[in-house]
Amino acid sequence: MSEDKKVIDKKVADKKVIDKKVADKSLQSVLSPHVTEKATMVADKLNQVIFKVRKDATKMQVKEAIEAMFKVDVKAVNLLNVKGKTKRASRNSMGKRADWKKAYVSIQTGQEINFTGE
Repeated sequence: MSEDKKVIDKKVADKKVIDKKVADKSLQSVLSPHVTEKATMVADKLNQVIFKVRKDATKMQVKEAIEAMFKVDVKAVNLLNVKGKTKRASRNSMGKRADWKKAYVSIQTGQEINFTGE
């Protein structure tokens, strides 16, 4: 029995993992993690992580970037556009904050992304 286990472990170790080439644009599509109270709640309940991404980023680019950077399996990616708020710049003029895009990344169960580096 123990010999069979050793043989199986050795076969798994002999397999070569093929690294996918990830386009440079894909890696640049993810800007930063978006850490808020809601993001923490979603991470705990639904095993999702929220990132700020470029406005022209696609779901496939975000998925490739997250898998390459954090070595996790991405189950799904949901993108949404966040409209910038209108703010009063001075007494008579109104300003507007920039629009941006947010990505909800669902990760396979049992995996996690650690931003603290521990």
